[in-house]
Amino acid sequence: MKYLVLVSHGGLAEGLKSSLAMFAGDKIDQVIAVGLKEGKSVDDFAHDFRQAISHLTDEDSVLVLADIVGGSPLTTAATVLEEQGKLSTALILGGMNLTMALTAVVMKDMMEGADLAQLILSEASTALQEFTLAPVEGDDDEEDDI
Repeated sequence: MKYLVLVSHGGLAEGLKSSLAMFAGDKIDQVIAVGLKEGKSVDDFAHDFRQAISHLTDEDSVLVLADIVGGSPLTTAATVLEEQGKLSTALILGGMNLTMALTAVVMKDMMEGADLAQLILSEASTALQEFTLAPVEGDDDEEDDI
């Protein structure tokens, strides 16, 4: 099985998992979320991460989404995955957001490698845009004459 693993500073990973349950509840058992809590060390995070993925088998693979490329949660997760012989088959992406996580959980079993990474990153990038309201026709800034 391929698992989606969310790692972050603070509670972002757990919050994203909670939000994902609203959209892809049938796949939420395939999502693992681990956050580096304030006041905890990287070693504490490594311990928590090891526990969170302890049920994975040799046949399982992971798609890791992290909040910040190069951040402690991502680098620590990669180190633990390497220790467990899973890094070579893992796909790791940074800058996670809800659109990225939703695309990942829905598409992770249908695509692999670079194609999956490109789709996830494209969807995440497309979601980043300014929201503006179009003016209502006939609505103007001038006050009506009374």
